[in-house]
Amino acid sequence: MPYPDRFYPVVDTLDWVKRLTALGVGTVQLRAKDLDDAAATTLFRDALAVTQGTSTKLVVNDYWRVAIELKAQHLHLGQEDLAKADVAAIKKAGITLGLSTHDEEELETALRAEPDYVALGPIFFTTLKSMRFAPQGIPKIGVWKKRIGDLPLVAIGGIKFEHAEEIYAAGADSIAVVSDVTQHADPDARVRQWLGLSSQPA
Repeated sequence: MPYPDRFYPVVDTLDWVKRLTALGVGTVQLRAKDLDDAAATTLFRDALAVTQGTSTKLVVNDYWRVAIELKAQHLHLGQEDLAKADVAAIKKAGITLGLSTHDEEELETALRAEPDYVALGPIFFTTLKSMRFAPQGIPKIGVWKKRIGDLPLVAIGGIKFEHAEEIYAAGADSIAVVSDVTQHADPDARVRQWLGLSSQPA
């Protein structure tokens, strides 16, 4: 399977990791903010235990030291976290690195770190976290993809299943989804929809 998978949910609790793993989701990012190192270590250790031996790849968000300590395989960093992280140590540990970008300057910063994928967002308006960046819009996906070439491009921010085909067609290799799963009336059915679409040939 490619990394990251074409459908890439981002969740904030261990229960969500368990639920998505049981549904057969290939890539799941666990994003839990403002934890101290001990709490983060416990959370991600438990999450890695859930995904161990399954087809689900767990992506640790932000806590790069914890990722190294727990021998996690995948990590995602925002720009502020990237500025504080030891990228050489992350790579030495054999951990894949995905990076968030929102503008040209951030893309240049990200590419210097030689990431395994680049995320572009927010594609649409999102209420889940305050963003100092305006929505990028679907056309920006094609622009970014031309810039990064073979590097996988992840689209994120306010994306619903109904947008998916257009976003893939614009050049996104993967779509990161938050509220369209976690706030959906029937999350399991929504996940199955996404998995059905994303399993089709690109």
